[in-house]
Amino acid sequence: MNTFRCCLRINYLSQYQQIRLIHRIRGKPPIYSRTIKERLDELNFKDELYTTRVDIGLPLAKKTSSKARKERLEHSKSVKSNKNLEELARKCMLEIDLEQSKKDWLHSLGPVHKKQIADHYGVFEHLYGEGFFIPQLNLEIFYDIKDDTCLPVYYGNIIKPAEALNSPLVSYESDGNTLWTLALSNLDGHLTENDKEYVHWLVANIPSNSIEKGDVIANYLQPFPLKGTGYHRYVFVLYKQDGRISYDIPLITSSSSLEERTFSTRDWYQKYQDSITPVGLAFYQSDWDPTVKEFFHKTLNLKEPIYEYDFPDPYIRPQEWYPRRKPFNLYMDKYRDPKQINKEYLLRKLKNEDPFKAPPPPLRFPNAHPFPKSMPSWLKLHEKKIRLKWGRVNDV
Repeated sequence: MNTFRCCLRINYLSQYQQIRLIHRIRGKPPIYSRTIKERLDELNFKDELYTTRVDIGLPLAKKTSSKARKERLEHSKSVKSNKNLEELARKCMLEIDLEQSKKDWLHSLGPVHKKQIADHYGVFEHLYGEGFFIPQLNLEIFYDIKDDTCLPVYYGNIIKPAEALNSPLVSYESDGNTLWTLALSNLDGHLTENDKEYVHWLVANIPSNSIEKGDVIANYLQPFPLKGTGYHRYVFVLYKQDGRISYDIPLITSSSSLEERTFSTRDWYQKYQDSITPVGLAFYQSDWDPTVKEFFHKTLNLKEPIYEYDFPDPYIRPQEWYPRRKPFNLYMDKYRDPKQINKEYLLRKLKNEDPFKAPPPPLRFPNAHPFPKSMPSWLKLHEKKIRLKWGRVNDV
């Protein structure tokens, strides 16, 4: 009879929840719960209106598949028919013209590779949101450092602030009838607003490739990545203008404050998107060095902000009248000033120092020298550590 009642109870409960081996299973039964795919789709849901990517650059010159296949076949035939190349490659004596290979790369897969690298670093996402472009125009940028050497800007290479104190040399291919705009901004360095940038350089209405003849809207400002914030991305973007443009931006000089350099590439481009088109891209990364402190103190007249971990003070429990199983000296030192403790160790070290005499030889067998019988055990341990140079005596 009891067995029958138990079965009825189990059948009654199974109508509302799953029971396995008389244990209740949490959650809804599989026939009512959502599948893993449904749950993942809900977690990863993105509104297409705000996530669909938009190409804001110039359209690529499309090649038909038959034409590209024909070019590859002709190239492979010419290489295979040249027996001299095969012999040099077998003897490890084949030399490649790097300049020509770079030109071939820039005219073939180079722009697509640049776009992939920029996506990897999140450049387009933080510049334009859902917008992106394929940098079809090669942008060559060099920072002139001393000793007749130049430091190039590629696609994510590291350049220290001390190496980028002055404006770089910028060159690109252009005819004489085109106007350009060059913008340099820091995507990671705004001090007060996370979704804003600092414009470090902005030159408009550049005739051909003569940067010095353009209208300087924002004077060049050296990079200043803050200490403790890691690498900052500094992005150069070259825009092609449809005609001469008068940007509604106040003139920013070297004496302007950082608040005046607050910039949003997305809002700025959205305002002038009918007149400018991005075609060139280059960027580098930079982290803190001592010139940043000098820049804040001398140029901005501000105290340098430093980001670091703020560790809380260790918890010390209230003092007891009769602490048990705790060394007397170590227990009392918890409630003393560490500077006073270090001072005592230092005075003890300097007590036997004489500038006119050689220091006494160390004990050959430190533990072989007995202590007075009247000395307490905690003090014996303390003196033994000092003889063996263990513990806090080495911190002074």
